[in-house]
Amino acid sequence: MTSSSHDHATPSSRRSWAGLSVLCLPTAVLALDMSVLYLALPHISAALGADATDELWILDVYPLLIAGLLVPMGGLGDRIGRRRLLLGGAAVFAVVSMVAAFSANAGMLIAARAALGVAGATLMPTTLGLLHALFPDPRRRRTAIAVWSSAFMTGFATGPLIGGALLEAFWWGAVFLPAVPVMVLLLVTGPTLLPECRRTESGRFDPLSAVLFLTGLLPLVHGLKEFAHGGSWWTASVAVGVGLLAVVAFVRRQYRLDDPLLDPRLLTDRTVATALLLLLSGPAVIGGLTLFVPQYLQLTRGLTALQAGAAIAPAALGLIVGALVAPTAARRFPTGVVIGTGLALGCGGLLMVAFGVTASPVWVIVGLTVVYLGSGPCDALGTDLVVGAAPPGEAGSAGAAGETASELGTGLGIALLGTLGTAVYQSRVVGSWPAELPGEVAVAAGASLSEARSVLETLDADRAEVLARVVEAAFASGVRTVSLVGAVITACLAVLAVRGLRT
Repeated sequence: MTSSSHDHATPSSRRSWAGLSVLCLPTAVLALDMSVLYLALPHISAALGADATDELWILDVYPLLIAGLLVPMGGLGDRIGRRRLLLGGAAVFAVVSMVAAFSANAGMLIAARAALGVAGATLMPTTLGLLHALFPDPRRRRTAIAVWSSAFMTGFATGPLIGGALLEAFWWGAVFLPAVPVMVLLLVTGPTLLPECRRTESGRFDPLSAVLFLTGLLPLVHGLKEFAHGGSWWTASVAVGVGLLAVVAFVRRQYRLDDPLLDPRLLTDRTVATALLLLLSGPAVIGGLTLFVPQYLQLTRGLTALQAGAAIAPAALGLIVGALVAPTAARRFPTGVVIGTGLALGCGGLLMVAFGVTASPVWVIVGLTVVYLGSGPCDALGTDLVVGAAPPGEAGSAGAAGETASELGTGLGIALLGTLGTAVYQSRVVGSWPAELPGEVAVAAGASLSEARSVLETLDADRAEVLARVVEAAFASGVRTVSLVGAVITACLAVLAVRGLRT
């Protein structure tokens, strides 16, 4: 397979960096749309009458469809043109964001979020593929991917701040509107600043491969979440089994195709396989921790949504610094050592959160910032390792594989570590609840921290104050457990990075 001349042409430095700034726009918006819903969900539920099942779908359908369609969309962009697919996806994303903002009921919002997931899946792999074309030099590309990675995680980290401000000033639907002007700006500037690039011998897009990949990924993730949340064992087992069978069928089909959607031989490269494992596991820890910290600040420390978002914002600065310093450090030290050092630093940040959660929110915020700082090198350099290992004509597909790993990691981290923290919280609440109060009250309070707050409002002031301390201590135990487990995982990943990435 050969690439068009665009893949090998070296654009002017000024145009390359201008193009990078344009590509950072949809990247930041996609991440923001993932994190902002955690603050907006209570407002959405109250306004639309969403039940617990509706809430789960509102949160999950977007990242699940993005993860399931990244690889197919990456392969499609490699064939029909990455800029064309990027601009088409941006236009759809802008229109559907307006639909989501003005949804009249929960079903309409779920459908809009699903459409946003489909449109979002066109944006991530195409931006990485275009970066490969804009920066053919490996050293410059490494720096560019670091900037791109920092844009993604900055959007994720600042989502609570932006969402908190919008929720205090406007209605719940306003959290979807920032995507509209950003996508319009991309549509205006993209045709001028971004090159069109595709394979010269584009081959035929294989729809069956796309169906198999989506059919494998979605049931697999659903089944794992069912196991984590204590759902039906039979349903979860069937879902996982169907997903695994579809994944095996997908891989076998890729080996048989002359023009595979994703070349499975990439995974035989130890560096690529290690990088993908790091991109899967690292975001899992971040996702689990980020789920609890906003709740900790709002529901145990009394901060408003805006105040909690502002408190978390420094974590974004830590991520930017970590991602941007990584390429410079990688010129002097092996990539594995740079990533491993960052992960070791993140392990220290997780320990700060674990032991600071009962002391002061300052320790939690500083610890979270250190965790994000340490994750920057893994996000930036890990993605570069995957994209750089692919032939130029397959950069979109390879980038999609890396992003799929990150999306899956974030979702699974929220599901698995979130379940762990909730289980610890529930156990501590039920075990510490005064015997004179009805057991059903303890069960209600143990369901979640927000439910506990509702229960406390029905009690007299003295008793509510005592029980508030019980609830807060139980939640702190959950956060501490998640942080300690995350620290162990991160320490293991640091060792893996040093031993597995000998570049």
